[in-house]
Amino acid sequence: MQALTNWVFRNKAAMGLFIIMTLFIGIISYFRLPMEFLPEADNPQVTVVTLGQGYDAGSMTSEITEPVEQAVASISGKTSILSTTGEGFSQVSINFDSKTDMKEAKLKVEDAIKGIQLPEGVGEPLISQLNTSMIPIGQVSVTFEDGLTKKNLDVVNEEFKPLFENQSGLSQASIAGENSARVQINLDHEKLEALHIPVNAVMGVLQGQHVSASAGSTTIDGQKSTINVSDNLTSIEALENLPVPLQVPDAPTVKLKDIATVEKVKAEDTITRVNGKEALAIILFKENDASAVTAGEEVQDTVDKINKDYEGVEATTLFTTGEMVKNSVDSMVREVGLGALFATLVILLFLRKFKPTLITVVSIPLSLCITLFLLWLSGVTLNILTLGGVAVAVGRLVDDSIVVVENIFRRSQNEKLSKKTVLDATMEVSRAITSSTLITVAVFLPMGLVNGSLKAFLLPFGLTVTYSLLASLLVALTVVPLLSRGMLKNTTLPAHSTPHRYVNVLRWSLNHKWVPILLAVLVFGGSIALYMTLPKAATNANDASFVAVSMNFPSDTPKETIQERMTNFENKLAGFDGYDHLITQYGSSREAAQYGEVGDPDTVSYTVIMKEGADAEAFIEDVNEVKKSEKDVIITASPASIFGGSSNSSITYDVVGNDADELLATTNTLMEKIEDVDGVKKVSSNQEKTSPVFTVKVDTEKANAGQTAMQIRSLLNPQPIGAVNLDNESIPVFLDAGVTPETASELKGLTIATNAGMKPLAEVATIEEEEKPSTVLHKDGDLYVRITAEVEPEELSIISANIDEKIKELTLPKGVSIDTGGAAAQQADDFKDLGMTMLASILIVYLIMVLTFKTLKAPLAILITLPLASIGAVLGLLIARVPADATALIGALMLIGIVVTNAIVLIDRVKQNEETMIIRDSILEACGTRLRPVVMTAIATICAMLPLLFGHTEDGSLVSKSLAVVVIGGLAGATVLTLVVVPVFYELLYYRKSRKQRAERLSTDERAAQ
Repeated sequence: MQALTNWVFRNKAAMGLFIIMTLFIGIISYFRLPMEFLPEADNPQVTVVTLGQGYDAGSMTSEITEPVEQAVASISGKTSILSTTGEGFSQVSINFDSKTDMKEAKLKVEDAIKGIQLPEGVGEPLISQLNTSMIPIGQVSVTFEDGLTKKNLDVVNEEFKPLFENQSGLSQASIAGENSARVQINLDHEKLEALHIPVNAVMGVLQGQHVSASAGSTTIDGQKSTINVSDNLTSIEALENLPVPLQVPDAPTVKLKDIATVEKVKAEDTITRVNGKEALAIILFKENDASAVTAGEEVQDTVDKINKDYEGVEATTLFTTGEMVKNSVDSMVREVGLGALFATLVILLFLRKFKPTLITVVSIPLSLCITLFLLWLSGVTLNILTLGGVAVAVGRLVDDSIVVVENIFRRSQNEKLSKKTVLDATMEVSRAITSSTLITVAVFLPMGLVNGSLKAFLLPFGLTVTYSLLASLLVALTVVPLLSRGMLKNTTLPAHSTPHRYVNVLRWSLNHKWVPILLAVLVFGGSIALYMTLPKAATNANDASFVAVSMNFPSDTPKETIQERMTNFENKLAGFDGYDHLITQYGSSREAAQYGEVGDPDTVSYTVIMKEGADAEAFIEDVNEVKKSEKDVIITASPASIFGGSSNSSITYDVVGNDADELLATTNTLMEKIEDVDGVKKVSSNQEKTSPVFTVKVDTEKANAGQTAMQIRSLLNPQPIGAVNLDNESIPVFLDAGVTPETASELKGLTIATNAGMKPLAEVATIEEEEKPSTVLHKDGDLYVRITAEVEPEELSIISANIDEKIKELTLPKGVSIDTGGAAAQQADDFKDLGMTMLASILIVYLIMVLTFKTLKAPLAILITLPLASIGAVLGLLIARVPADATALIGALMLIGIVVTNAIVLIDRVKQNEETMIIRDSILEACGTRLRPVVMTAIATICAMLPLLFGHTEDGSLVSKSLAVVVIGGLAGATVLTLVVVPVFYELLYYRKSRKQRAERLSTDERAAQ
């Protein structure tokens, strides 16, 4: 280090150029760094969604879900397989270990299921693996004065969509809410029966003769070729005039229009409305290396262009993450600025001179500029986590410079401020500040022990802190000495007086060692007891800018009723204040399925985008009030996030088994137990819906079971039978038999074709009715029910423990088990990972100190600051009434590096003094000399953290109030106790040597007195 500082003094011009270039490159790097909300992090889950219109939950389970589960069961790295199957959909989620390469895992899933034979009419499985880079950066709604006509849909797809996709920084624009047109053939069942025409005969005419369809593939001329059978149908009239053969010989020709109506309709598989109008939503995704802020600004420019160039069109930007990122950047920059200002005022208060204060705080802009440049070189984006790292580190940036300037400041009182004085003063503290900075950085090395998204979030946070502190060390050893030599040359500095009161307290403590040590042990034991009583909370990821409202209808509610009540409730929500946009969504779409999302056919979802500064909780209260008048529907409202989900304060319990009756009974018992626990706001399960299930048992001597099932499906559900070419567009054709039995008797009376002719269903089969869940749920192949308990985030650990006690009281049937999940399980995993990281960090810290001091004893005295810091951290959480969460543990992780800094500065001075003094005198002189820099650095760091304590926590950020409380409380407590307990403990480690030295001096003094 001495060589580096000497080089600086020999090359002043080069250092001046270095300072200018550093500031310039830092500013350029800031503007070149891509800005985004969160760093890229994989969700360790692959989802397989399959849509099959007309298939009930049982058929989807046996023909799709179970084959998919079996196909992926042998994939390595998976931890569990969850599936949800309902009418017309199958969703299989394969969860993987957090260390798994998710791109490779997705490929394995694709390979595993590609050989599955799907039933006719079922779409290809949609496989998705999500990460934070796939979060939309914006959403734009488009409405038309004349509605969503085909012409308007074409305009959106052919003109608007390319406008966004050609925009720099955007990778994809996806259209949601688009219902494609289809030809619906509605059969007149009475006419069919009168003419003795079975439904499958009509289907055969359409599929086999005139409607275009794929005929498969074969090898022709040495090449694999696909064969399509087409037709010349180009109008509804041509389709209506198709001849349908009769079963009676020589009967007159019957045309399709004689037994059915043929019409072109809009499929209402999904409904999207924005602010009460039918709309299309354009969902926008950015390129990985693009800036969310720049992309968001260009999105708004494109929206303005659409509104200007197209009449009768209203395009509206619902949200962009770029605006959120910009607000986050502004907020963090403000907090960094305030932190730097507070640190500057503290230094000015202690040094009482402007020039040394200026020299000290110059390390902040220089260190930040170096940090920005290194982040740019590392490919790290500017997001709320890197900004949080800067905000946390800003108070620590001046610590090394404070120690250097204060030492130069102090030595200049006794000797002329020469180059040698500056160099000697810098070298005197260089070992201490270097080791302390390396230790602070080293606590982030064991991040490899942390798994999952927490690791992805910790990495940019840790890199930012690391770069900042290393940069501050470089500045303290180069720029600060050079500026001190030039700026303090003619400055009269106030005298440095020895703090006699403190030295007297310390001397008494050294003479009565067990008093401060016993007091510290008692306080530490009390802090552990207090920590055990502190509530352990989940990190909250709610964004107050969004509110999620859902209407959950009984499974037997007609689709028309759901849509009517959807509109009525939408009108009620529209009457509330405080929101910018109201988005209504109903049904499943292929676009949503591509991202692993399947809309419940009985659920309507509303997303409310709140105005800036609006009270989301008040809006939720309004919803809870108005829902009281809504009958036969479950309505929920909660804060939501653009990252999905509406709550991070839920505990889940999976009841797993093979017997459905035992599973249901255990679930009901457990739900009753959980409802009795204090603090539980709501208990629900994913299997509360039931619906009548009719099981048709076919007499195989009278009919074929497979053909009977196919005919019943064809009678009750519109069936896809191919496509026709209308207006130069391929339009799918669906056949609707028009049969809607409303009673069990009508179901039994369905006429089906058998070998003996047309027969009522009751003559060839028996029909049994029972109530069954409307969805089939599997966990690793077994049946399961998930119970969700909504709790207060601050009381998560206490409530979870109370529920666990209730579970222990249960006597579970054989083969039934209960697994805990949700926020409680995630909290336990995070606490375990961070606990291991902290232990590894302590070992690394000790190793660095041993290498620095070349002894085992001195580092032990320094490590005593860690339990002392925990006292202040726990008291801080208790006083602030802030629960301990994962971010509080990250604060504790940072404390390991921060609090040892002061002890190192202290003990390093003691070690230097021991070359000429006895241990007792070394301690007293070092503590008196180092009191001011120790207190200055501690108060500067604490004051720099105050804006984080009182500021707004951004969605998804690791920098929360609990982190700030832990760092402030821990550092304050450690500083006060370090100045007494550490010196006492140090002398205790060298007790015999110290006592011998004092005895020898006493003997020498006595002889001299004689």
